[in-house]
Amino acid sequence: MKVKISKNAGFCFGVKRAMNMAWNELEQRDSGVYALGPLIHNKQAVSKYEEKGLKTVDNLNEIPSNESVIIRSHGVGESVYTKSESKEITIIDTTCPFVKKIHNLAKDYSDKGYKIIVIGDKNHPEVIGINGWCKEDAIIIKTLNEIDDIDFDLNKKYCVVSQTTINPELYNSIVDKLSKILDDVIYKNTICSATKERQQSARELSNEVDCMIVIGGKHSSNTQKLVDICKDIVPTFAIETKDELNKEDLGKYNVIGVTAGASTPDWIISQVIDFIQSI
Repeated sequence: MKVKISKNAGFCFGVKRAMNMAWNELEQRDSGVYALGPLIHNKQAVSKYEEKGLKTVDNLNEIPSNESVIIRSHGVGESVYTKSESKEITIIDTTCPFVKKIHNLAKDYSDKGYKIIVIGDKNHPEVIGINGWCKEDAIIIKTLNEIDDIDFDLNKKYCVVSQTTINPELYNSIVDKLSKILDDVIYKNTICSATKERQQSARELSNEVDCMIVIGGKHSSNTQKLVDICKDIVPTFAIETKDELNKEDLGKYNVIGVTAGASTPDWIISQVIDFIQSI
C-alpha cells in the first residue's frame, strides 16, 4: 500500500497565524482568555487550547469588562469592535489578512452607495462577519439557482465579493449569470489563493490514487469542498481523526491519497498517515 499526500494540506497561512497568536496570548496571561466562537473548525485542536485556559463563548455579553477576547481568523462584523470598546474589552485580532481585505472592500463600497453581493454561505462565520461591514444589508448567494429568486434593483450599483473558501467554478458560474442581469457592477474575486491551490492539488491527487482521505472538521467549509471535489473522482473518506478509519475499508486499495482542510493540525494528519502505513 502506498500513501500520497497532497502538496497543500493542513493549516493555511491565516489559520496558522491565528493559532500562533492565540497560543502566545495564553502563554503570556495568568487569567484565561476568551474566544468569540471556536478558534477554528476543528474540535480536537480547540480542546488543546481550552485545556490551556481558553474560554470559548458565543457573544460578548458572556465576557466581563476589562478582559481580553480573541477574534478568530474568520473575522467578525464592525459592531463587535464597537461593543468591545464600550465594554473595555481588549481585542486580540487574529482575523486573516485576506478576510480583512474583504471587510475593507465591503465597507468602502457600501459607503460609496454600492449594494454588496457576497457569494458564499449566509450561515458561515466569515460571511456573517463580511455582512457586518456593510450595514448587515448584503445580498448573499450560495447557489446558482438562488439568483432567480432575487429582485435586483437595476438602478443601483453593485459590488460582488466572495467567501475566501468558495469553489472557483461556482464563483465563475454565479458571476457569469449576474453579468447577464446587472449593468452597473464591480467584481472582486476574493477567493484565497491558498484555497484555490488546495482544491487544485486535491483534484490532481484524486486522479493519481485509488481512494482519497480528506481530514478536517465536519463543520469546516473548506474541508467539505475538498470532499466534494475528491468524491467526484474516486471513493472518498471524510474524517476528523484516524479513529474513523478501519483497516477493512482501506485494505482493498493500493494507492491512497491524503489531503486536509485549512483547520487541520499537522499532528492529526500525521496520526492518519501512521495508521495507513500500519496496515
